[in-house]
Amino acid sequence: MAPTLNRSLADLGALLHLVDPTLPIGGFNHSNGLETFVQQRIVESKATLEEYVQTQLLQNWIYNDGAYLSLSFDAMENHNFDRLCELDWELSATKVARESREGSFKLGVRLLKIFIRYENHPVLMAYQQAISEKRVQGYFPIVFAMIAQTMGLSKADTLYAFYYNAAVGVITNGVKLIPLSQMDGQDILFGLRQLLQQAVELSLNPDLDWLGAATLANDIRAMQHEQLYTRLYMS
Repeated sequence: MAPTLNRSLADLGALLHLVDPTLPIGGFNHSNGLETFVQQRIVESKATLEEYVQTQLLQNWIYNDGAYLSLSFDAMENHNFDRLCELDWELSATKVARESREGSFKLGVRLLKIFIRYENHPVLMAYQQAISEKRVQGYFPIVFAMIAQTMGLSKADTLYAFYYNAAVGVITNGVKLIPLSQMDGQDILFGLRQLLQQAVELSLNPDLDWLGAATLANDIRAMQHEQLYTRLYMS
């Protein structure tokens, strides 16, 4: 008889699956404006890439994608489908750059398509139906939160995994674009550990007055990305 997997290991397995970089959703195709920063020589070294990631984490993500993830987790826990739809509409309004907006809901739709086959939850089913009927878009942070809550993961673990996944994506893209050594990228990631914990703590109960706070420099460069003469990424 096979040994029974304890709950903590089962949760870890679910979390690792949710942030697995091999998931076929296309996250590696998006830089969300970083490519423009690199071409403009604003992000052009290990130090400036590290500063960029830290700025995104504590001045952008905690008020935007991370905050919406946190609120969506709560709505999913309460089976509040209407609130999830409202959050989808609100998040859409905060993503002013077309490529970043489209990139986010494409990732979300693909992620939901994978995990809805394993998690039989009525709210997930209703949300997928709303996407197909174009009543919602299906943004990545919202879908990520819904799936994680359905799998029984804690909000703190979910937020940490989300931020970690986002940071890894930025660092990986920055290492390729600048370019830097792989060891430089690992140094930056290692240095984020405390800041990742800080971001989680700040996101557990988002301040609604700061929800969707604009990061103008990033938004502008995400829009400029559409007009770059050459580029490696879709956003």
